[in-house]
Amino acid sequence: MKSFILVIVLGLFFFLPQILHASQDDSYSHKADSGYFKSAQPVWPSGREKEMNLFVGFRAIFNKPDASETHLLIAGSSNYRVFLNGRFLAHGPARGPHGFYRVDHLLLPSGQLQDSNLIAIEVAGYNVNSFYLLDQPAFLQAEIVADDKIIASTNGHGNEFQASVLNYRTQKVQRYSFQRPFIEYYKLYLTSELWKTQKDADFEIAKCDIIPPMKLLSRNVPYSKFNCISPKTFVSHGTFTQNIEVEKLWKGREFVNISPRFKGYRENELEVIPSIEIQKTKSISNEKVLEKYDAKPLDCKVDQFAIVDFATNLTGFVGMKIHCSQKTRLYLTFDEILQDNDVNFKRLACVNAIGYELQPGNYHLESFEPYTLRYLKLMAIEGDIEVSNIYLREMANDHTDLAEFDCSDPDLVEIFEAAKQTFRQNATDVFMDCPSRERAGWLCDSFFTARVALDLTGDTTIEKNMFENYLLPDKFDHIPAGMLPMCYPADHNDGVFIPNWALWFVVQLDEYLVRSNDRELVDALESRVMELLKYFEGFENNSGLLENLEGWIFIEWSRANAFVRPINYPTNMLYSHVLEVVSRIYDKPQLLEKSKKLKKTILSQSFDGQFFVDNAVRKDGIAKSTANKSEVCQYYAFYFNIASPQTHPHLWNKLCNDFGPDRKDTKAYPQVHMANAFVGNYLRLELLSRYNESLRLKNELAGYFLYMAQQTGTLWENVSTSASCNHGFASHVAHCLYRDVLGVEIDPVKKTVNITLRDLGLENCSGQIPTAHGVVSVKWDVNNNQIHLDVSMPRDYKLIKKNFTGKLLDEKITILD
Repeated sequence: MKSFILVIVLGLFFFLPQILHASQDDSYSHKADSGYFKSAQPVWPSGREKEMNLFVGFRAIFNKPDASETHLLIAGSSNYRVFLNGRFLAHGPARGPHGFYRVDHLLLPSGQLQDSNLIAIEVAGYNVNSFYLLDQPAFLQAEIVADDKIIASTNGHGNEFQASVLNYRTQKVQRYSFQRPFIEYYKLYLTSELWKTQKDADFEIAKCDIIPPMKLLSRNVPYSKFNCISPKTFVSHGTFTQNIEVEKLWKGREFVNISPRFKGYRENELEVIPSIEIQKTKSISNEKVLEKYDAKPLDCKVDQFAIVDFATNLTGFVGMKIHCSQKTRLYLTFDEILQDNDVNFKRLACVNAIGYELQPGNYHLESFEPYTLRYLKLMAIEGDIEVSNIYLREMANDHTDLAEFDCSDPDLVEIFEAAKQTFRQNATDVFMDCPSRERAGWLCDSFFTARVALDLTGDTTIEKNMFENYLLPDKFDHIPAGMLPMCYPADHNDGVFIPNWALWFVVQLDEYLVRSNDRELVDALESRVMELLKYFEGFENNSGLLENLEGWIFIEWSRANAFVRPINYPTNMLYSHVLEVVSRIYDKPQLLEKSKKLKKTILSQSFDGQFFVDNAVRKDGIAKSTANKSEVCQYYAFYFNIASPQTHPHLWNKLCNDFGPDRKDTKAYPQVHMANAFVGNYLRLELLSRYNESLRLKNELAGYFLYMAQQTGTLWENVSTSASCNHGFASHVAHCLYRDVLGVEIDPVKKTVNITLRDLGLENCSGQIPTAHGVVSVKWDVNNNQIHLDVSMPRDYKLIKKNFTGKLLDEKITILD
């Protein structure tokens, strides 16, 4: 009997977590399987759903319905673009996890509906592994519904969508980058795209197969407005020569490493190779113009180029009108900055180029994929062209319109606007690292960007999608059991993972619970989190420290990344905090005790009396701390409560007074390797905030970020232009400006507005912060010995204020209905 009970207990111990995980996942799966479509089924041209880089057009013709509203419901893989009667309508989808697809629900504007209508949908099926779009079979599932009546659908009732393979987009081209699928190269005739605008245009119908049913999810996140923005300045024009000898051609890893594990077309299969052709051009002359761009035609003869400037980094679809009287070949190249007054299309180790071959006539061109740029260069490779109405159709989060910040220091306002612009472009459906090279949803980056999402949009919908994406897959291929992908949705066929980033996932989950009160989703993720901890337990040494971790151990882009083995103290500092977090959110007190013990061990081994060292190595089997010291290691120690200003006052004073943005000039403590932007400089700002150094924080913001805002209008991945100049985590500066300069922190769950007033040397400051219940507006002005505070906030919100200015407080509070 005892043995029987033991078997039952052991069975529950081993299988109950899996049962709970399955039941929690099932609750979400059931939501996923709810009926979005009444008629439509997923379809694709017969036998070609796994073909790489196939471009397919779908269209349906329908009469104007007698209905109050007409909608298009649409899901697909990999990406699609929708036109109604020749006018751009939408681009999608929002990304979901492996095996799940998010559904767009688009209102067809009544003002654009005619008696007879044509809806056209372009779909790109990429079928390659990437960090941007999943390697999954291509399909389209779409239906038009007027009230409850089905007007047209893919393989359903009503008018049918018909399909045609669009061969004018060249199929066998190189990848755009290691992280994204293919470049765009088009061979267009005047009639090529008439199928989108003319009902009687030639449209060679392709037979489609019905694809097995898909698991569907709601989009949840808001749509972009897709506003079109014109360049501000015609920068320069000049001439170039072609087919020059290049001593060593750049061929990136996305070009040379094509294999079954890293999919794409090999060099000998490519129909065109823009990256090589453009490298073999050389500017002969480059004459500055610096005139206001007015959309009038620019003449660009063969072997001539023109460069325009959008004045700030933007992300979206590059468009223009082209007239050519002879066969023409054109390249559009672009980048976030100019180098030597020219566009370097390969600066980011990606192919920032779009190619067109055009027969004589007039064309309206617009890229299918979104790109990031401030500067656009047009190069006439063959034939003369006339270019007009250049624009970029923005793909950005326009749910930020209500967020505002202003103050008497214009530098801080410029930094805020750059942070807001950075967020807009990196938070459309997932929290991306950058909207250019990768468009990938990286962990750790997301920890910082998620805070800004609540500040600038007032909700957590993107973050909910993010955690839902990590919850729903049965498993993550190619990485160890229990580990989480470093970025997702993404394919990791090479098996690379960052164990540190999986730990940051848990740190973010803790904050998500606080700002969303979404206990259901957090509980559903419990088994994922516990499986992760079980993975890390396998690397604990006899002191409880993680040792010899597998994967890419990543601290930040600095020398700290050279000190990660075998025992890395910043990683263990993070791990100790994760144990504490899990003990709190899942009520596991034993993990809190484990965390406390680990913190003591780290403190005893890592602190050398002056600084925390980064790592330990083994000599004769005994772990010995090294002399390797990094600035970011010090910040990890304080951020994760290994140290505090009370326990380590001398070190804290050094960090406050001798470190920061000026240390690159002062060269203080050269034995301590400098931090980079991410994550070191951001952790520094967090510590200054935590320990009431708001004046110092405010003063350092300009040193860290003003030059970025002035150069690109966005904030960067690194402290230099060596990488992305538009990185999502950098938008966290907006969070600092609201919290530490304006002095406002809002808890939408508890419905509190916390205002802390400090003497920051500013005459005034104001801001608007959206919430789910309305906008919170705060303004304060300093006048001699008095500070006037004006607050408006939604009904049922509670105001909590602290005044550390030493000035008399005069206040006005308005409650909004």
